[in-house]
Order: sequence, then C-alpha cells, then structure tokens
Amino acid sequence: MKPVEKQRLAWALTGSGHYLRECLDIINQLLSEQVDIDLFLSKAAAEILQQYGYKHNVGRVYQDKTASAVPVEMFYYGAYHTVVIAPTTSNTVAKMVCGISDNLVTNIFAQSGKCRVPTIVFACDTDPEVESEAPRENMVMVYPRRIDLENTAKLKTFEATTVVSDMPQLNAAIQAQLVKL
Repeated sequence: MKPVEKQRLAWALTGSGHYLRECLDIINQLLSEQVDIDLFLSKAAAEILQQYGYKHNVGRVYQDKTASAVPVEMFYYGAYHTVVIAPTTSNTVAKMVCGISDNLVTNIFAQSGKCRVPTIVFACDTDPEVESEAPRENMVMVYPRRIDLENTAKLKTFEATTVVSDMPQLNAAIQAQLVKL
C-alpha cells in the first residue's frame, strides 16, 4: 500500500454514554465543514450507540471485528493527521496507560503513538463527581474511583497526547490541531 494523498481524522468511540451525544454533534459539525473522518467503534461503542438510539453520519466506519485490529495498518501509510478518542471509558484509559492493545481502540492509540500521530482523548473520569447521561436520557451521578482519576493523570504525561475533560476543551483541541494542518 502506498502513502495516502489526503490525510483524515480518525475518531474512536468507546463504550461510554458520557457526552456521547455531544461527541456525535462535534463529528457532524466537522463533517459539515468538510473534514474527512473515519469512525472506529469498539464492540462496546457499537452496542452503546444502539442502546442510546444515536446515529452518526460518517461514511467510513470500522468496527472491532478482528483479533489483530486490521484497520490500524492505515497508520503505517500516513492515513491520519489526528486521532480523537472520545468519549473514553476508564477501562480504555487504564489499558492505554498500561500499554495494553487488545482491541481496536487501544490498538489505534498504540499505533498513533508509534507513528507520531497527535491524539486527543476526552477521558470520562476526570473529576471526583460527574453528572452523566444514562440510556433513555436519564441523568445519573457517577463517582470515579481514585484509580480512574490516577490513570487519567498518568495519560496526560504521554507524548503527543492531549487529555481534555469537557466539550469546550475537546472542541478547542480539535480546532487547534486542524489549524496546524
């Protein structure tokens, strides 16, 4: 495979409903601005999209259906200028911090680091108390564990990784990256 001519943004969804609707709104806004996006869904993300009844308008969608996460090979050929992983569950953050690459999203994170592609992570567990949307539009209080908060803090130390904790920060980080292109 030869290098790609036009790089795209890779957006990975995990199994979190926390600000999922707002992340999809950002994706749709970027698409309306003609930003090319490939969407990567963990197995849990595919389930949660259905459970919450959310839809997306992304044309290229890759789902976690192979043991070796075949779609990550596109990183070797320069297909992506930026990776966004949002929203990101505490499980995914923990795996990323420990260097575990056992699913599509954690493989994307590992390969983006190895290929020096800047990554933006919207970690769900950044505050000791979080009000979050549950299925069927119910709001619930969530209290991240100390280990979840510690892992998010550790992730902030990773090279070429920006960790954000709310939608304005996510938007700003994406826009800053797009301006660099």
